[in-house]
Amino acid sequence: MLDKKVILGAEKNIRRYLAEGKLKKVERFDNNIFNTYRKNYLESLKVADELLKNNTSSLWVIVCSYYSMFYSTNAVLYKLGYKTGTEMVHKVTLDSLIVFIRNKLRNELIDYFKEAKDNALELAEFKSNKLIEDFSSELDKRGRYQYDMGEEIKRARAETSLKRAKEFIFEMEKLLVA
Repeated sequence: MLDKKVILGAEKNIRRYLAEGKLKKVERFDNNIFNTYRKNYLESLKVADELLKNNTSSLWVIVCSYYSMFYSTNAVLYKLGYKTGTEMVHKVTLDSLIVFIRNKLRNELIDYFKEAKDNALELAEFKSNKLIEDFSSELDKRGRYQYDMGEEIKRARAETSLKRAKEFIFEMEKLLVA
């Protein structure tokens, strides 16, 4: 679960990123930029899936799964009118996911889980927080497992990464068509 401290930290960081130009308001929407993000996340997910199916490289399943989440987040951010700069892009993307997209995910999930009216808000909060935690976990894992781990463990982690990425993309695409 995302705790309040993480959320408040992300909000503080966003104000700083905007002031420093690490995150910028988009002046004019450019379909080429948006389509590039979309192409990149779909390609990253496809490559991760193929690598896992062919048992080619657990490491690169993890890396490609993470990048599918990264690019889809940037596609949604761009649709919302923001674009990351060139510095600290992964941290800026994670904090932006928390600040700008978290509530939209929650609202989208509330609609999805309407049948469970009494539990919808709690469930949606949990789900949106879990998606953000999955993104953060994949960011950490990409660096950690890229350098030191046995193949059997890497394969299991790769399967988890790909599953998370597919779920993440499924939810993010709802925001792209909304």
